[in-house]
Amino acid sequence: MANYQTFAKLYDDLFDSEMYLQWRDYVLAQVPNKDGELLELAGGAGRLAVLLAKEGYHVSVFDLSPEMLALAMKHAQEANVELPLIEGDMTEWSDLPNKYATITSFADSFNYLPNEAAMQATFQQVYDHLETDGQFLFDVISPYQTDEVYPGYMYNWHDDETAFMWSSFEDDQPHSVEHELTFFVYQEDIDGYRQIQEFHHERTYELPVYQQLLANVGFKNVQVTAEFGTEAVNETTTRWFFSATK
Repeated sequence: MANYQTFAKLYDDLFDSEMYLQWRDYVLAQVPNKDGELLELAGGAGRLAVLLAKEGYHVSVFDLSPEMLALAMKHAQEANVELPLIEGDMTEWSDLPNKYATITSFADSFNYLPNEAAMQATFQQVYDHLETDGQFLFDVISPYQTDEVYPGYMYNWHDDETAFMWSSFEDDQPHSVEHELTFFVYQEDIDGYRQIQEFHHERTYELPVYQQLLANVGFKNVQVTAEFGTEAVNETTTRWFFSATK
């Protein structure tokens, strides 16, 4: 598996670990039965998957990035938990024969998809890989987040060896945003800093769009909440949490 000393590790190191605990608690509340297989779709570095495995869930991680999956393997080994890893594109994984009792996907994963067609294709893949009456849990950022919160947002951080700058800009597409992420990482071999830069595009839709796309592929009992399932949605909700049943 690929070396994880890349942007993936920088992202993993800087991500707010408190949110993983909140996602864990959301899954615990929504999926009290831990007997079935659970797939963390776009599970990244496996931080949430490891927490769920430690709670007794039978978890696998699916992700497009071999660097992220290398980190997931490392975190699973450090936590002494078993964590099967699957590399693939979440819009097309028909060749995976497995069926799951629960499929989850958090941390804006669906907001990186380019359009509604890709979103529906992914929902279809999830539906096809769920057992009958299986549960689908995911979150997305809301238009309030893309239109009101993110434009002009800036965040800077540094320690002795790394500096990080994050700037967000409104994009031309409706309810979309561009994030410019720049890292300066100290390297002993050059006695200086190496710059790593990435641009991330996120897009979301009005709530009825998600509800219709889920209905199109056959999902039922669709529930939408805010604040990790603890509050009702309102006009300033920044992240929607979905629970749906096959």
